Amino acid sequence: MIGLICPSIFKKYTGVIPKRKTISLTCSGLIVFSFIGFGLTVPPIEKEKVEIPMRKPKPAIILPSTTYDDIVSSSTESILVVSENKVESNTVETKPIQTEKSIYVPTTQTNQQYKYYLVSDVVDGDTLKVDVDGTIETLRLIGIDTPEVVDPRNPVQCFGKEASNKAKEMLTGKKVRIENDSTQCELDKYGRQLVYIYREDGLFYNKYMVEQGYSHEYTYDIPYKYQIEFKAAQKSAQENLRGLWSPDTCNGDTTSSSVDSSSDSLSSQTITNNQSIGKYYTSSFHTSKYYYPASCSPWKNLSPKYLKAFGSLEALLAAYPSRALSPQCQ
Repeated sequence: MIGLICPSIFKKYTGVIPKRKTISLTCSGLIVFSFIGFGLTVPPIEKEKVEIPMRKPKPAIILPSTTYDDIVSSSTESILVVSENKVESNTVETKPIQTEKSIYVPTTQTNQQYKYYLVSDVVDGDTLKVDVDGTIETLRLIGIDTPEVVDPRNPVQCFGKEASNKAKEMLTGKKVRIENDSTQCELDKYGRQLVYIYREDGLFYNKYMVEQGYSHEYTYDIPYKYQIEFKAAQKSAQENLRGLWSPDTCNGDTTSSSVDSSSDSLSSQTITNNQSIGKYYTSSFHTSKYYYPASCSPWKNLSPKYLKAFGSLEALLAAYPSRALSPQCQ
């Protein structure tokens, strides 16, 4: 269509019909200039400005090098805010930092002070009296039971005097620290306080008396705080034949009355009770391990209640095959 229009326009204004080549060039030029002119007359379409919000940088918080306690105790602190080419110093209120685990570690007292009380009287191995701020309190020691020496209902028991004398040696005129046990009652049926005691030098008296064979381990009703520890201490005393566990003393049985081992009265009493003169002796008590020839005097210290006499070693071993000759008789 453009090829048809252009020659007519050219002829109208010039009166000459141009050649084909000239027409083409001329028309092309006109078309180009027409578009340019149109572009100059039509105003440009303004594009809608879209403002993209700038992401504000997070304030940079610079905390001073300090401890957790300093942070918590401070009500305000200086924060440095950094923005576009600006540095602003603001003061804002802060709250304590919440963490899953507290970073605060309390200091331990290396020289912790305890309160000690003067022992005013030692009743026996497991009972004593102390002066508590001017009031005399009677203490019954937890976890131990020493042979009786002051019970009016019973005679002095085997190794009772030794245990009582040891207690007086260790506690008379001394100061002790008192420890209660939440697993036990505060008072026993006689109104005595149930406690553990420690001397000023740190000696745990309750455990010591069991470990050295001056007392049996004793659980009244409910297992107490140091029960496992005390039972291990008693086992050690048994195995090493200490104190009341020795064949020379009670052989573990303190229910019998205390006797003078230097006299021959026990020998006569034993022969009467057994209705025969034995050549070998042993104890039927469940913890006993040894037998004794008649010529070995420690057998006289065995409890008459459990003493067994035999006319021959073969007869004794037939009845008690686990018995061995006492080390004191070898």
